[in-house]
Amino acid sequence: MTQTREALLLLEDGTAYRGLALGHIGTTGGEICFNTGMTGYQEIYTDPSYYGQIVVNTTSHIGNYGVQLGSEEESDGVKIKGLVCNTFSNVFSRHTADFSLQEYFERANIVGISNVDTRHLVRHVREKGVMNAIISSEILDENELMVELKKVPSMAGLELSSEVSTRIPYFVGDEADSKWRVAVMDYGTKKSILKNLTERGCYCKVFPAQTPFNEVIEWNPDGFFISNGPGDPAAMMYAVETVKEMIASNKPLFGICLGHQLLAEASGISTYKMHHGHRGLNHPVKNLLTGLCEITSQNHGFAVNPDEIRNHPDVEVTHINLNDRTIEGIRRKDKPAFSVQYHPEAAPGPHDSRYLFDEFAKLLAEA
Repeated sequence: MTQTREALLLLEDGTAYRGLALGHIGTTGGEICFNTGMTGYQEIYTDPSYYGQIVVNTTSHIGNYGVQLGSEEESDGVKIKGLVCNTFSNVFSRHTADFSLQEYFERANIVGISNVDTRHLVRHVREKGVMNAIISSEILDENELMVELKKVPSMAGLELSSEVSTRIPYFVGDEADSKWRVAVMDYGTKKSILKNLTERGCYCKVFPAQTPFNEVIEWNPDGFFISNGPGDPAAMMYAVETVKEMIASNKPLFGICLGHQLLAEASGISTYKMHHGHRGLNHPVKNLLTGLCEITSQNHGFAVNPDEIRNHPDVEVTHINLNDRTIEGIRRKDKPAFSVQYHPEAAPGPHDSRYLFDEFAKLLAEA
């Protein structure tokens, strides 16, 4: 499809941007957020943590290397609600690509808009904070589109993990050649995370989000992994209760992103919705245990309460964000449990933080 059809992006505060339609012709709404990564757009679009969100790519050119099925998909398909970008390319130059991003979005019924001044849009979101938005290539009247936008639910208080989780348990890895059995709670897990676990000798059984603890422990795992995922962790009391029981079992536990927030909630530490979140491949984090800094991949709109951690007798902060001092990692002092807010699997990169999977493997070996 040659981009000639007009599209409209409307924000909750009434700010409007007009551009050209991309992907499926239609209307879509969700929370608008921006990602500052300069590559890896397919990994972003297939990350279940973005479910319910419209993504703004800040890099100038999107679509120029097409899409590659399988190896660059983090789930079974596109999970974002919509896309906003500056320049969208129907032409791709990578010989290993299966087809264009336009065709990929058409197949997935994803609505998007290009030719938007994303620098202006991102500055607006940074100043005003994340908010709901709507994209349409069929409704171009702002008043009419605002009526539709008001129907989009707020991300605060929204439970979405059960929407993206597997419906039936499945296994990843080679049971015969693996050292440990790890129960993975799928709140929106990524394929790259599972790959990092299996590469370190873990045989994983991936459980649906709402699986009760007694069913998980029947498999007799050596440890637990609490995955990333979308939505508000404070709205997931079923998961908080499961994580509490996992902590009490004294088996090693590792959480990433939403899993980090759930470990905090299960330890009696609250979470809160951030002003505009962290999303990109270039966020600096300091490891307080080693004194070393790492460049990290991040995607989260909620964070854990720093004051409650500092006053908690059994939880210590292990990592902080060097941009805004938010909490990026915690561990239990009394249990073999730790978590990070960012993504150490980091596909496509950077890979500074993959040592955390080694630390989990070490806990499994010690246990």
